[in-house]
Amino acid sequence: MSRVAKAAIELPPGVTATVAPEQVTIKGTRGTLTLALTHGIRVVQEEKKLAVKYGAGEGIAMQAGATRAHLANMVLGVTKGYERKLELVGVGFRAQVQGKTLNLTLGFSHPVNFPIPEGITIETPSQTEIIVRGVDRQKVGQVAAEVRGIRPPEPYKGKGVRYANEQITLKEGKKK
Repeated sequence: MSRVAKAAIELPPGVTATVAPEQVTIKGTRGTLTLALTHGIRVVQEEKKLAVKYGAGEGIAMQAGATRAHLANMVLGVTKGYERKLELVGVGFRAQVQGKTLNLTLGFSHPVNFPIPEGITIETPSQTEIIVRGVDRQKVGQVAAEVRGIRPPEPYKGKGVRYANEQITLKEGKKK
């Protein structure tokens, strides 16, 4: 029996859940998210709580725990939302949002234009800070990872795009 799947998910005020046999839709003040259910797993709504039920089978308990975690992340996403902060470290590195595009100057011979996906908002409070926001935790993390992947921090000087508060272990340079 999965210990994670046993815990019920509280639905805060303003959040509604629609349970169908194949999917669960959660609607809140910030948006709507849908989760497709795996075969053998069902979600039951009891008053203002969601419970994950599952039968016997190989790996079903693990999938039930993952489904419960996804549902909890969805409830948190439609109420508070998620955000990831990125920092640009390097001389002349800049970020700027223009419409649906994030323009990055990262020391390449050309500027990099990153299209902002649907359901994600990107802000640049300063030229060296990027904030990625959205309701879907996986999508916010994926977009932040893609922006970081354009120029990840290099190990000798630490220049590049990094997550806020990310510790970069610098290597020692060449010795004479």
